[in-house]
Amino acid sequence: MEPATVAAGNASPLHACLIKAAPHSDSYLANATLRAYSKSPNPGCALHLFVDLHSKPIAPVPDRFTFTSLFSAAARLRSLSVGVQLHALLIKSSLLSCSAPQSLNSLIHFYSSCRLLHPALQVFNELPHKDVVSWTTAITAAVDADSPGNALRLFESMMDEGVQPNIATVVTVLRACADRGALATGRRIHQVARICGFSSSANVATALLDMYAKCGRIDFAEEIFYAMPKKDVFAWTAMIFGLANHGRSREALDLFLRMADVGERPDDRTITAILCACRSKGWVAEGYRIYNNLHKFGLKPRIEHYGCMVDLLARAGHLNEAEGFIRRMPVEPDAVLWRTLIWASKLHGDMNRAERLIKERAPFAIDLMDSGSFVLMGNVFGSAKKWEDKAQVREMMLRRRVGKLPGCSRIEVNGAVHEFEAGDSGHPDAKIIYEKLDEIADRLRQEGYSPIVSEVLLDMEDEEKALQLQHHSEKLALAFGLINSGPGEDILIVKNLRSCEDCHSAMKLISRIYDRRISIRDRIKFHHFSNGSCSCGDYW
Repeated sequence: MEPATVAAGNASPLHACLIKAAPHSDSYLANATLRAYSKSPNPGCALHLFVDLHSKPIAPVPDRFTFTSLFSAAARLRSLSVGVQLHALLIKSSLLSCSAPQSLNSLIHFYSSCRLLHPALQVFNELPHKDVVSWTTAITAAVDADSPGNALRLFESMMDEGVQPNIATVVTVLRACADRGALATGRRIHQVARICGFSSSANVATALLDMYAKCGRIDFAEEIFYAMPKKDVFAWTAMIFGLANHGRSREALDLFLRMADVGERPDDRTITAILCACRSKGWVAEGYRIYNNLHKFGLKPRIEHYGCMVDLLARAGHLNEAEGFIRRMPVEPDAVLWRTLIWASKLHGDMNRAERLIKERAPFAIDLMDSGSFVLMGNVFGSAKKWEDKAQVREMMLRRRVGKLPGCSRIEVNGAVHEFEAGDSGHPDAKIIYEKLDEIADRLRQEGYSPIVSEVLLDMEDEEKALQLQHHSEKLALAFGLINSGPGEDILIVKNLRSCEDCHSAMKLISRIYDRRISIRDRIKFHHFSNGSCSCGDYW
């Protein structure tokens, strides 16, 4: 590894003293120093020390402890180039086959920190002996790479192998259940935690309440929260987030105030959670009150807080105020903030502002490598029926090879999670699913419902638009859920994008027609449909 490749900071004076004072062949001292540096505020010092030591005529021979510290440092720095060089050096040193699990676990963790699941699992699969730390590290890699399905499959294999999970395993796999909306699996893991004696752990309890909240059972989340003998800031924050996402903003605010009463200081995420609660109800004054009092909690505004305030103002129709807020920010706004304002301008019919902000490109208005920016631009031009401009956006996406994120919905049936994309025909039950969709469309028509074809921003006939709306991913998931559940059973769907107006309106009516409680978790919040209405009050 060349010294030039380690750009993580210079070595400290202590480093220089150790280089001079310690025999270069002293592996124990070198490894102890590397380990200390890898855990320090500047992990790059570990890499500099390693390069310096091995540029001398006499150097300590690197062993498994050396690589454990080095991979840990590379993971904290998220330096892919350095980590790959270290991996190659590990192979070259012939230590790979005889390395203890610690160094290979740290190698898996390194790839995980770089969001590279395939090489992480490749290293994991080649491990001759997998202990609980190895399994947990691999499961964490899958969760961090936004692959909860792989994480749950790894957990199942771990249990089949007879490896007893530890607290870290349970917390991580509960994260996967929360991401995937796998309620039945989460409940089974809750039982595993009870059997193992982990359910009293604050970390596990917080992960459980977060999982239940994200899987639609906010009542179970509340039971766990109020049963916790000692609640830390993470538990309070998870509960406030849960209530906010379920549209129970008043209760979230009451909990936030009670948190202060018991002397628990909020952190940055707590503030984000309570601002989300304000955003869900359009409480502009309350949002400002919390934002303006951050200093009382010893906090400074972060980009997430700015984002919440812009979203709150813009969603409430205060577009001038939202734009002024962005332009007055003491930090550079990111693309998400500008997209939020552009989307809200479209929502409130201020197409002049939306188009001006897009064309202004000021100077960070749009992330031109992000599909969300292109989709938003296309939707703005489509709403204005400027089909040529929309076509140019599509052409630009093709030139830059930026793919559009497809709408995707998941539903758990009999313990298995089924995933659908818009227009999906690859499911084994596709034929009966589409037959059910036709039945749903007929019953909606009988109730006088007409598809909101203005949601389809494409230059095509209304009949084609209606068919496209009928095949949205959450409607496919709903049809599958109705087929595979009994009368009166609740249906939970997890969607990766914001719900469109047509799906939202249709779901309200479907909940009444089929007498079902339908819960949909979209990218922003939960929508609980029951007897023809939604918990969001049509404000989302």
